[in-house]
Amino acid sequence: MTVPALTNALKNLLTRAGVDNPDGDTAEILCAVLGCDHTQLILREDDIPAESCDKALQMARRRADDEPIQYVLGCWSFMGRDYKVGEGVLIPRDDTEVVVCEALKRAKGFSRPVVVDLCAGSGIIAVTLEKELSGATVFAVEKSEEAYAYLQENIALNQSQVKAIHADLSDYFSDFDDSSLDMIVSNPPYIRSDEIAELQSEVQYEPKMALDGGEDGYIFYEMIIRLWTRKLKNGGCIAFEIGEGQYETIAEMLRSAGYTDIKGTPDIQGITRAVTAIYKDALS
Repeated sequence: MTVPALTNALKNLLTRAGVDNPDGDTAEILCAVLGCDHTQLILREDDIPAESCDKALQMARRRADDEPIQYVLGCWSFMGRDYKVGEGVLIPRDDTEVVVCEALKRAKGFSRPVVVDLCAGSGIIAVTLEKELSGATVFAVEKSEEAYAYLQENIALNQSQVKAIHADLSDYFSDFDDSSLDMIVSNPPYIRSDEIAELQSEVQYEPKMALDGGEDGYIFYEMIIRLWTRKLKNGGCIAFEIGEGQYETIAEMLRSAGYTDIKGTPDIQGITRAVTAIYKDALS
């Protein structure tokens, strides 16, 4: 089968299944199978070996069954770096770029910062910060065994020096000295428990542990602020990714815990996706 013929077959399969972006997903699958980029794909009209055709069709069928394209491919790019992903780990999303960019801006005032990424998942935040912050020491804490395996793999894949920690953030905070961190960053679970079942079918493939923020969606923010704030140095920064409509509540949590210079940052759709703040120790 030629590349154009297989392209049409995959696109028709995905279209019939009601996939949102059949053209884009078809291109992603073919590029992965053929080992080419999108520009090279457009120019190809050669015959494809039967084995490669079968592999592409199998991947398209998985996508047609609502499995996320990122899981089908097994790899996804975030801010210019590739990360392994699959069942058991949250998918990298553009939303997270907002909090990473804000964390990088805040970190400009630190020399050789010590950073911890809580609920680290695949490691996209931790690895990006370690790569972009000169002399930084970055710890990545993840509880899930499945996600932790991806975290380790992605640290190695990107030749990063991030220190992976397999632990529950509600316990492991005691292993850090008070006033030892320059920055805490987290994209915690923030969807209300009763909203999980209403999410898109492809999101249902993602681990509930990485989505469920408790009855009101704030359980992890409250826990991190309560348990980890004292680990920050005076003048240290906290940076959260947040859900739509959560800014005011989280800003008040931070204000009550002694944080100042609280800032919300919107994504390209105007939804506030990140909140950052500076900790001021009242005793200092």
